[in-house]
Amino acid sequence: MLSIVKYDIMNQQFMKHKKDEFYRTEELSKKLKVHIMTIYRYIKAGKLKAYKIGKEFRIAKVEFDKFLNSVKTK
Repeated sequence: MLSIVKYDIMNQQFMKHKKDEFYRTEELSKKLKVHIMTIYRYIKAGKLKAYKIGKEFRIAKVEFDKFLNSVKTK
């Protein structure tokens, strides 16, 4: 039952974003010029919020922007 509730909450958050407002992990690795495993490490560490759809992750543009702001040098 708990997993159903968790799924519903994640689905609601996912649906808030439009389809074209998501990045795939491959896109972000090219955009940041880092290895794709670096992106996966950011996701696993909780630094970059992602949604797992099937076997792939999707990262909302809003979440990517938050991530960039959090790692900017001052």
